[in-house]
Amino acid sequence: MTIDRQNVLPAPYAGSGLTRQYARTMFSAVPELSPAVRAALEAGRPVVALESTIISHGLPRPANLQAAQSFEALLNETGVTPATIALIDGVPKAGLSPDDLERIALDESVVKVSSRDLGLAMAGKRTGGTTVAATSVLASRAGVRVFATGGLGGVHRGFGESFDESADLTVLSRTPITIVSAGVKSILDIPATLERLETLGVAIAGYQTDRFPAFYLRDSGQDLDWRLNTGQEVAEVMEARDAVGDTAALLIANPVPRERQLDPELHERVLAESLAAAETAGIRGKAVTPFLLDYMQRATGGASLAVNLDVVRGNVTLAGQIATAWADRARR
Repeated sequence: MTIDRQNVLPAPYAGSGLTRQYARTMFSAVPELSPAVRAALEAGRPVVALESTIISHGLPRPANLQAAQSFEALLNETGVTPATIALIDGVPKAGLSPDDLERIALDESVVKVSSRDLGLAMAGKRTGGTTVAATSVLASRAGVRVFATGGLGGVHRGFGESFDESADLTVLSRTPITIVSAGVKSILDIPATLERLETLGVAIAGYQTDRFPAFYLRDSGQDLDWRLNTGQEVAEVMEARDAVGDTAALLIANPVPRERQLDPELHERVLAESLAAAETAGIRGKAVTPFLLDYMQRATGGASLAVNLDVVRGNVTLAGQIATAWADRARR
């Protein structure tokens, strides 16, 4: 597509180097694709987007690199192309080279990039791990329809005082992507999060379950209206949503297997302790989530981290099945 930058952009910026970069990036609507991702998309083969903040900020080094490699291997082994999303020196990428993946995992200067930060990080030529919100935006622009993550962000406890709500929710309300997640983390206000997702028009279906999962636990105690049992059924819903022009996300809530969930009694005790510790320490705003997750990991002797990895692996596997079913339908 040829872009008339003089007409599209404000006159004061016409012809500048930044304007050309801006126009090329924003109007092409596509991040830089790796050769493997580009070839898969052009051939209509299945592709799954993976976020990178779980690697850069969610798992301890150096085990985070092995985890990232294992997530990609799960997809490659089944003929699905992984498209790990990140910013490398300000360039948004869908599909990382081994060197890029290692940098995201091991470089301590890597920043956390949400959707609102994309322009700032790009202009500053920063290297960043992308959150669910930023990954959703970039994956959708790349033409990748299925995205696997661990758990979504949501409405925080005490929202009435802090008005703290993840950008994940509003971004998914306007991003047509199918996201596989083990619900939201139990440290959040799950009923309020479900209410917000309903208000924002994000469709939710449980995968082989009628209850919304709570990340570390299979069951949050919240019922779901819709249930899907196979990747083929999810692909059928994706096709139907396209037919009616739905531009919000479809959330597939995939619970961790019962035998791999965190012990519910241990979970409840440690969660109560962590919330009390955060209150005592005066932790507020976006510092709450990393504080609580770190507390959970230490207080459970690493058991919560093991569940975290199981959750992501399960979601990646299911996302691969959905992407395969979607690619099959597209070829008919």
